[in-house]
Amino acid sequence: MENRTEISEIGEFGLIEHLTKNFEIQNISTIVGVGDDAAVIDHFGKQTVITTDLLLDGVHFDLMYTPLKHLGYKSIVVNLSDIYAMNAQPTQVTVSIGISNRFSVEALNELYEGIYAACEKYGVDLVGGDTSTSKKGMVISVTAIGEVAPDKFVKRSTAQKGDLICVSGDLGGAFLGLTLMEREKKIFLENPQIQPNLEGEDYIVGRLLKPEARRDIIAFFEKNNITPTAMMDISDGLSSEVLHLCKQSNLGCRLYEDKLPIDDRSRAAAFKFGLDPTVCALNGGEDYELVFTLKQEDYEAITINEEIAVVGYMTDPKEGKKMISRGGNLFDITAQGWNAFHA
Repeated sequence: MENRTEISEIGEFGLIEHLTKNFEIQNISTIVGVGDDAAVIDHFGKQTVITTDLLLDGVHFDLMYTPLKHLGYKSIVVNLSDIYAMNAQPTQVTVSIGISNRFSVEALNELYEGIYAACEKYGVDLVGGDTSTSKKGMVISVTAIGEVAPDKFVKRSTAQKGDLICVSGDLGGAFLGLTLMEREKKIFLENPQIQPNLEGEDYIVGRLLKPEARRDIIAFFEKNNITPTAMMDISDGLSSEVLHLCKQSNLGCRLYEDKLPIDDRSRAAAFKFGLDPTVCALNGGEDYELVFTLKQEDYEAITINEEIAVVGYMTDPKEGKKMISRGGNLFDITAQGWNAFHA
């Protein structure tokens, strides 16, 4: 039996100190980090980018199949993804957690191991946060701060007619991972003797439980002197995000079904579950890839990057928001993606 330390034994200040004692500062912009009344950050003439996310037990994650270390990692990554989506570099995060007394200090150590691993991988400093008692379950709130050279940030509202619509990586994997985990959870609840069968599904499970933010794409833009005309990250599904870009840029669009990047492992899983891979790619969500628009003259420059797929282009608003199917038919794009309010 492993040791269990109740949080009440070390108290709130003791807990924060215990969880954050190993964090070393990595950014020169972090003047005062964790451990004082507030952090002090100096971005030396760069512009500051700030984003925040709330993750709720039972809405955004399920602790039946989400290891706490993975949850800590993911809670950082999903915020860094929003900073990269502004074409900026993340530099600091704050993490606040609300926890019920069912969580021990050891459990929180696991959560913070994941937080620490993500901060280390992405070169980000943890500079503050709060812990509080929650009546049930767990609540995680992360705020990420980043920096960008003046006016190099990229918004959602600045796409132009004729711009190419591009996507990083591949789509639908996280949704298929979720489908698999929910299926196995249901089987387990009905018959706890049955071991979960995740054989051969490492890829989609990893896409769900341990997503990565696309720092490499932002670095590629900088190296090749490319600035997207508009950009956002794909947290709710491609169709929903493209509709945001259209609405905020006051444009229409054309997507091509046969251009959607879908990994073979995701495609195989979709068929196994009786799902359409295209629907998974369009409406899945939680992939944390980037969707961005580019001037057509940047097309040559991005062809060297195998991680970028051109999936369509922006049109005049009166042409509507359509997808051209493999068979050449036009379909309206609808947002059927992940919606936390329709759980």
